[in-house]
Amino acid sequence: MPKQTEAEIRSFIAENFLFREGRASLGEDESLLEAGLIDSTGVLELVAFLEQHFGLRIPDADMVPENLDSVRGLVTYVETRLSAAQPVS
Repeated sequence: MPKQTEAEIRSFIAENFLFREGRASLGEDESLLEAGLIDSTGVLELVAFLEQHFGLRIPDADMVPENLDSVRGLVTYVETRLSAAQPVS
């Protein structure tokens, strides 16, 4: 996983969700929903962060657990979207 993207996503999760639950860490494949770290409102906060921080527009069709339910899924999704937006030279 690209380290900078992962660090930025982990930082957001830690600051906004992780410490609410008294947890100190989160595995890269651990489900944010199953761990009780986020709910539907949390998903919307996460999407707003991704759109603002990474300059993405996330369509409703992309708001699925495969993309948004783990650190690995988030990083993969963001990196895929960012690389697709880069012009090929």
